[in-house]
Amino acid sequence: MNAPFRFTLATLAGLLLAGCYAVPVTGRHAMNLVDDNDVTKMSIAMFDEMKHQYKISRDRALNDQLRRVGERISKVVFWDMPDADWEFVVFDVPQINAFAMAGGKVGVFTGLFKIVKNDDQLASVIAHEIAHVTAKHVHEKLSQEMAVSTIGAVGMIGGMAGGASMLTVDALSQAYGLTTAAGGLAFDRKKEKEADYIGLMYMARAGYDPQESVRVLETLDAESSSQPAPPAFLSTHPSNPERIIQLLDAMPKALEERAASGRTAAPVLIK
Repeated sequence: MNAPFRFTLATLAGLLLAGCYAVPVTGRHAMNLVDDNDVTKMSIAMFDEMKHQYKISRDRALNDQLRRVGERISKVVFWDMPDADWEFVVFDVPQINAFAMAGGKVGVFTGLFKIVKNDDQLASVIAHEIAHVTAKHVHEKLSQEMAVSTIGAVGMIGGMAGGASMLTVDALSQAYGLTTAAGGLAFDRKKEKEADYIGLMYMARAGYDPQESVRVLETLDAESSSQPAPPAFLSTHPSNPERIIQLLDAMPKALEERAASGRTAAPVLIK
């Protein structure tokens, strides 16, 4: 093994070790080679751009409900996102979708309200999306791509070690799945399942009924049953039945979290 190659591997190993972080709730160790401040700053700019690109809903009831649920969940994730400047926006788009971005930016499309019927169900979706952010799934995805692209390139690794930013708007858009249209698939199956678990605990800690998360997926499964879908092993998202099984396995723990929160209330129906 020649000296430059050994230097490259040693530098990369050092960067990976230095950029390791523990995912909240699960404790999984993951890689982060991107600057948190850069991701947050660019995410906020992207969210502002989306507010110009997509029509914002004027439905007061939907906006009030999103803020009510979002603010309640934001309180239980404070220590996982202490610097968030929370903003909750309903976009007047018929697609069934929601997303969250670094910096505390959360968007929901009006189409989502076709499948969520109360605060608890909305909370399950919002908590899942926020879980992607607290777990730094975007950071991890970008870091993995950086690590692959820098193997064997001593100069690029030196640039990373020296603090040079390799983050671009296009790369961040792809990581969020927003390159072609809001609602694209950004995360692999493992990250989706991790967000399901973390989100389940978040909603339970906020006092919402975690069992409603299963009902949301059942409704989503029924809604999409008429649409062709690839086999689970070819999909970036786990199948809905696969996700439901995982949620049911974690339900006893989630119910304990809800009981400990002391905040149980009847679901608020969407009118």
